[in-house]
Amino acid sequence: MEQLFNEEIKFDLPDSDIRYYPNFIESTQANDYYDNLKKKIPWQQDNIKVFGKTYPQPRLTALFGNNGKSYSYSNITMNPKPFTTELQELKKAIEAVAKVKFTTCLLNLYRDGKDSNGWHADDEAELGRNPVIASLSLGQARIFHLRHKNDKSLKQKILLENGSLLLMKGETQHFWQHQIAKTSKQIKERINLTFRVVY
Repeated sequence: MEQLFNEEIKFDLPDSDIRYYPNFIESTQANDYYDNLKKKIPWQQDNIKVFGKTYPQPRLTALFGNNGKSYSYSNITMNPKPFTTELQELKKAIEAVAKVKFTTCLLNLYRDGKDSNGWHADDEAELGRNPVIASLSLGQARIFHLRHKNDKSLKQKILLENGSLLLMKGETQHFWQHQIAKTSKQIKERINLTFRVVY
């Protein structure tokens, strides 16, 4: 795998450690990974419960892992499949930067601008204290919104580009929420791989 690492952007935000690598993977290689994952991953669409009502989740997902531990969020419990060769390659490359051995990867497929991920923090109990979340983006660029839980005036937007890596560490998940908002623009599909440690 060819990694460029020509830039690391560290965001100067309180109560956080957020770093962005816009060219983590060269774009042609990122496209190859996208095509492979789009075809081979057994994508599923679960139902989520919001304010007592049940809706189809506005994206497709899949869970992979190496320790057999399930992962639960928004009243959904997912059981992992074994890592594919491609996911193992990406995991190894990301671990070299994150300095963490990840157990689990939650994949999201955003099919168009209607697919989204609402405001949330990756702060589930099974992720432990100060979880490290590594988010690799493939395909269509989407805007990643951040807002502080206690001071809503503290906000940040990051354009997550094809082949980019976003690393959230330290206290970030305790103090910040994030989302991928819907857009009315005509856009293509995006695959997002979020690596984490599930205890």
